Amino acid sequence: MNRRALIALPALALPKLALAQAGRPAARGRVDPAVVQRVEAYFNGLTTLRARFTQVAENGATAQGTALIWRPSRMRFDYDPPEPTLLVAADNQFFHYDRALREPTVVPVNSTPLGVLLRNPLRLSGDVTVTETERGGGLMRVTVRRTSAPEEGSITLILDDDPPALRQWAVLDAQGRTTRVTLHNVELGVRLDPFQFQFNNPRFREELEQAR
Repeated sequence: MNRRALIALPALALPKLALAQAGRPAARGRVDPAVVQRVEAYFNGLTTLRARFTQVAENGATAQGTALIWRPSRMRFDYDPPEPTLLVAADNQFFHYDRALREPTVVPVNSTPLGVLLRNPLRLSGDVTVTETERGGGLMRVTVRRTSAPEEGSITLILDDDPPALRQWAVLDAQGRTTRVTLHNVELGVRLDPFQFQFNNPRFREELEQAR
């Protein structure tokens, strides 16, 4: 599994299954402002989310885990063993930790595709550009990239249409590799523990070490 693919800034392609369900897609490159507005409204109304996720890499390798989103600034992806990866976003930073190697890496949230989901308020304009939207078959799809760095790739968000609900995203990185993440058993409005996102807290690091 490409452990960094989830946070590398890429472009998401709609999975073939979702395209089949969506029916005839809109012309490539067409942007529907109504779809953009509905996606923005959904995320700006989202507080907390907990879900199981399945990640599929370009080479077919898969991994599963638990995803936590606490808008507007926090996110956590805890992978099931044997995948040793932990990803945590908070305080405008993205923390990547390899439990096997005990190696932490920290990058700015805005340099990752998922940083789009943590904007407050979420506005898909200005320093990010919507390159394409599709709507049909009960789904909405929006592809976004950083305006100043299109070569880094983009992220495609796939939501149920009515009512809007995040179901999947896909990331296409600068090397042309696509990683898809699908959410299952989604719970909204759940109570989350703030400590789960405090990777700058020394006790957080100590507990990671003790978990090994």
